[in-house]
Amino acid sequence: MDNKKLSIIAIIILIIIASVILVIITWVNYERIDITPNGTTIEVPANQTKYDGNIQHAKIWNWNNGILVTYNSNEDKNIIKVSELGFNTLNNVIKNGEKQDIDGFTCYVINADQLLEIHIFDIIKVNYNGKFYCIPLSNETTHDNIIICCNDKNMAVHIAKSVEYKNVFPDKTDTLSTVKNMTGDLQSKVNNYTNNTNLSEIKSTVEEKTGINLDDAQRTIEQYTGKLPI
Repeated sequence: MDNKKLSIIAIIILIIIASVILVIITWVNYERIDITPNGTTIEVPANQTKYDGNIQHAKIWNWNNGILVTYNSNEDKNIIKVSELGFNTLNNVIKNGEKQDIDGFTCYVINADQLLEIHIFDIIKVNYNGKFYCIPLSNETTHDNIIICCNDKNMAVHIAKSVEYKNVFPDKTDTLSTVKNMTGDLQSKVNNYTNNTNLSEIKSTVEEKTGINLDDAQRTIEQYTGKLPI
């Protein structure tokens, strides 16, 4: 075998080795975490994802080049839901970005500095830059709201696909509906009582027990106060 063929074979082998090394370097392992206690779970990059804590039940994780924010309205027992306002603000900022459809998910492309301007990220000490691919998710059954942002769109889609929803919070009672139902029930009982009551019989009973003629009493009172309906 001449030197030219050996050189070609050596180059091919080097390319294969380089490709394998590149795949190994860029390969991401994932681990599954709970975003609600014993409830909804999601996959995040393993050995690099850090839980930063929560701000009034808005939970935040970050990894080398990404951020995960979750909020569950049923988990938040506060009457004034400050975190829900912050989460919605973040959602609105993200949706001002360039909209793309990636593998069935709606994705918004924004700059990292826009992302970190939101006040709920005050607890994170990171220095991101460049474009971020953000995928917002929500589930009406479990009340989970999720925002995935990272500079790798394939990673963002993988994380979005990995979500497994599970409802662990009982549905809240609609207080307004309950009050309306109680009011309607009370009104119905009053109407039934009025419709089924013979006011003439009540008047006769009062006159018999007191010895007072209510019609005469009414005329006497009206001389001084004006006409009163009885």
